Amino acid sequence: MIEVLAKLGRGPVFLAGEVLECVITFTNPLSASSTSASSEMLAWASAQIHCQFHASENRVALPPSDGSKHDVQAENETVFVPNRGERGQCILSTPPKILFCDLRLDPGESKSWLKDYQFPQDEAVAPSNPFLEEEEGLKKDSRLADLATELLMVATSRRSLHLYNISNTRGKVGTFCIFKTVYKIGEDVIGTFSFSEGDIPCLQFSVSLQTEESIQEEFQRRRGQPVSFTVHARHQESCLHTAQSSFSLPIPLSSTPGFTTNIVSLKWRLHFEFVTSGESAGTCLVRGSQSEAVTWTGVEQMEVDTFSWDLPIKVLPTNPILASYVSQYSSTNSITI
Repeated sequence: MIEVLAKLGRGPVFLAGEVLECVITFTNPLSASSTSASSEMLAWASAQIHCQFHASENRVALPPSDGSKHDVQAENETVFVPNRGERGQCILSTPPKILFCDLRLDPGESKSWLKDYQFPQDEAVAPSNPFLEEEEGLKKDSRLADLATELLMVATSRRSLHLYNISNTRGKVGTFCIFKTVYKIGEDVIGTFSFSEGDIPCLQFSVSLQTEESIQEEFQRRRGQPVSFTVHARHQESCLHTAQSSFSLPIPLSSTPGFTTNIVSLKWRLHFEFVTSGESAGTCLVRGSQSEAVTWTGVEQMEVDTFSWDLPIKVLPTNPILASYVSQYSSTNSITI
């Protein structure tokens, strides 16, 4: 019996182009004093990165998988097919890396391997960071995580005032202001409203942070299949006679950044819903009957109009170390052979 323990030192979340560092330890758990103690042998072991795409079969009609690899032993290969028995499609499968051949472990003995495995990338467009010193033995691959994080910070820190007029068929309701439309996972989406210059009174508004999941037409299970929406955060407020208001919606660390593939795409948006009065602002209040003082109260019934608006935003990945804190995947896994 041999115990195999694999441990990712930095966590289970990585950015594309990073180096995956994993320590694999093989142990013969029997002690030398055990009566059944004996040496154990392993012919060989290999490691590789494999990515399997899964989708709901009720909504997605996946194209047929590549059937060129049905029996690897018949093709005289040295590794098994890692996605054998799994549903879905293989998106990425790197060449296997041989760890050892003919490993012998005496009772109680352990041996480990710390290996660097680089995610595939295009060398022609591989980024470089001029602010990092070139030291002897410093690999270019080790700088990719720092550079990718730096690029994310630059892309999501740009601020530019975006103003939008909110109006319906009867006139202007107000204005909406947001300072950026590109965020990273874990940030807060902040926006402000101004109703002071509106012609139509706004009684209530709500803002939802949503993802829109759409399937390319050729892979839809049914023709005209509707788009799927998921709400991640929501803010609702009554705002009659309110000059200004604001909201803050957090993007959960456990959510997925936007992406697009040839099968499915995920986009982020802000979904607004407004309830406006069908009458002027002055008719939203009525005067009381007291003779000495004036009291204003709300009307019992009011004609209202409703309309909605969608504002697309971009959501990018975040620092993989932060994402590791909320990841559902463990950094350590073990099996017994």
